[in-house]
Amino acid sequence: MEPLVSVCIPAYNNEGTIEETVRSVLAQTYNNLELVVVDDCSTDRTAALAEAFTDARVRVVRNEKNLGMAGNWNKCIEEARGEFVKLLCADDILYPDSIKEEAKGLASDPSIVLAMSDTALIDITGKRVGTFKRWPVNGRMDGRKLAKRSLLFNNFFGAPCNNTFRRSAALKAGGFDRRFRYILDFDFWVSLSCMGDVYIIHRFLNGFRLRHDSNTGEVMGSGEKGDAYIEEHKELVYKHAALHVLKLNRLQTSFSIWFRRVRSCVIHIYLKLFTK
Repeated sequence: MEPLVSVCIPAYNNEGTIEETVRSVLAQTYNNLELVVVDDCSTDRTAALAEAFTDARVRVVRNEKNLGMAGNWNKCIEEARGEFVKLLCADDILYPDSIKEEAKGLASDPSIVLAMSDTALIDITGKRVGTFKRWPVNGRMDGRKLAKRSLLFNNFFGAPCNNTFRRSAALKAGGFDRRFRYILDFDFWVSLSCMGDVYIIHRFLNGFRLRHDSNTGEVMGSGEKGDAYIEEHKELVYKHAALHVLKLNRLQTSFSIWFRRVRSCVIHIYLKLFTK
């Protein structure tokens, strides 16, 4: 029997993309899955469009009150019934073999807590405008090594769409930290990977949608949100340095913050030039 995989879509005012996102999940080559759309009190037709799908694998949950990003992502984990879980933002997409390949990686050994794949960066029309590859290892890797390298140089874990994780490990890690607004997923991946190994698949199995006016675009570079993003990164690094699991020293902590500021500026310029 294939393990049940819960693909969870935390949605809020995504009527323009929710149907395409749902269809990409229902087109998976992996059979034993459920799709849970958790609508966080949208004011548009997001929930109604999701409820219009007649596939028995689709379940729509409407929150009674707005929980915010971290609260809604944690609600997704609570609602999931599968052994494995994937969060999929309501404007991203999965390619057909995404769940099959990532579930295979997780099922290969119980000590593997997270499986990830490479990402195609797409624009609002779905056209590929770039790529984002994971750390250059195929297959199994020590989670703590990847976490430390990600904190120092680059978030090699990527976005929710390219990660599938064990629900039991997510619950043990305490879910998403509500203190973070912009990098709550990065913090979550680091916490998870400190609990076991990760499995890396170098295939483009998902599409992450880029817009210069998206949350990603707004927090990169200068400005109020950009400054808040850097402050969150500082808090993230200090949090995991204090836990002593990754053995981050003062020099590494300072370098991580400086390098994140530089990368943010570069990404901001890229988004302005190549997205719309």
